Order: sequence, then C-alpha cells, then structure tokens
Amino acid sequence: MNAIEEVVLGKGFSAKVIRTNRIKTATVKVVEGEVSVVVPKMLSCASVQTLIGKKTGWINEKLLLQKRQLPNKPKEYVSGECFQYLGKNYRLKVLKGPEQPVKLIGGKLLVQVPEGSKSSPNAIRGALERWYISRAWVKLDEKARRYSKLLRVSPNSVDVKGFKAQWGSCTLRGDIRYNWKIVIAPNRIVDYVVAHELCHLLHHDHGPQFWKALGREIPDYKECRDWLKVNGRHLAV
Repeated sequence: MNAIEEVVLGKGFSAKVIRTNRIKTATVKVVEGEVSVVVPKMLSCASVQTLIGKKTGWINEKLLLQKRQLPNKPKEYVSGECFQYLGKNYRLKVLKGPEQPVKLIGGKLLVQVPEGSKSSPNAIRGALERWYISRAWVKLDEKARRYSKLLRVSPNSVDVKGFKAQWGSCTLRGDIRYNWKIVIAPNRIVDYVVAHELCHLLHHDHGPQFWKALGREIPDYKECRDWLKVNGRHLAV
C-alpha cells in the first residue's frame, strides 16, 4: 500500500494513523479494541487531530462496547500472544534451547527455554519481565537525559522500580523513580511521565506553574494524562 504509520493520542486512547496515497478521504475504524485512522498521505497532522477529536465520542463508545463483549483474557505465555512495547504489538515466540535473555527480533519477542522444560508460564513471564525492566533502564535513562537538558534541570539520581499504584516519583532531594511498566505504553506517554517527574525539580507541587512548565515540553499532556487514567491498569506483562 506504500503506507506510513504513526501513533497519535486521543482522549483516553491511542490511534494508529496510516497515511497512504491510495485514498482521498479519511476513515476511522475500531476493531478488537484498536483504533486505526487511514488518511491521505499529505493530510496535515492538525487535520488528523481534528478528525480524531470530532470522532472521540464515537470511538470511546465503540471501545467500551468491545471491552464489554470481549472480557480480558488472562495471558497464557504461549507462542502467538501479543505483548506491547512502547505502544507497538509484538508476538511472543517460545523456543527450545539453552536459556538466554529475551530478544526482540523481526517483530517477535523470542523467549528460549531449556529442552524438556514444561515451558512454565511463570518462567516465561519472569523472563519477559526481566527484558522489560532492562529496556526500561535504557529507554527511561535516555529520555531523562534528553528532557533534563530541555528543562535545564539535574536530577540527583534516576532509578527504575516496580511501583503498584504510581508511574513515577520525585523526592525533595531530586531522586527520581520511574515505574518500569510505563515502557509498555506508547512512546508519547513515556515522554509525558519522564517529563512530568523532571518538572517536579522545578515545582514540587501540581500548581499552575508546574503544568505550565510541563506544557512547554509536552503540549498534549492532558491527553497523555487521560490516556493513563483509562489504560494504565492494562499496562502489565
């Protein structure tokens, strides 16, 4: 189709935007809980956001209806299941062989378990969690360095933890902690969480000055915040 894909945020959902020169009008679809928008290749980003804004009510109705019809199915940790990283879907592939770290190759998450193993779901889940945590260290450190420069702040330390009910924290000493599960979310949401905690080095409360500082780096922070409120509980391995 010679298409270009990107992800944009709506109010409480993310949408995959597919740009193609094969069509002249835009279409919005909600299938199995995923929102896709197919638009002409040259349509401006502002026009795409306007379209999604106008369809927000309809999209959320469809998403709610589909969630009711398709109850959450517990993960079985078998080949073919989908897992997300930075908002993109990757298929799990369980292989037999000497145990080694999980790898992301060719759009698949490869987990290798020893020959003769019963492929314990707990063991596979543990291997996946270790991979996500290792990626979180790299990705969150990278983003923290970038936004620290933009905000002109210097955190005392940056760490990755397994919080149960929060996505990050910032102490009065400037020690920042991020929840590793945030790297399951779309890239823009990760940016929001990283910048959010770093802004607390400027303003430790959530007053107007804090949101103003955050808005300069993350103009769509309200959409990001709404997305996390709706989807945060689903960010799990």
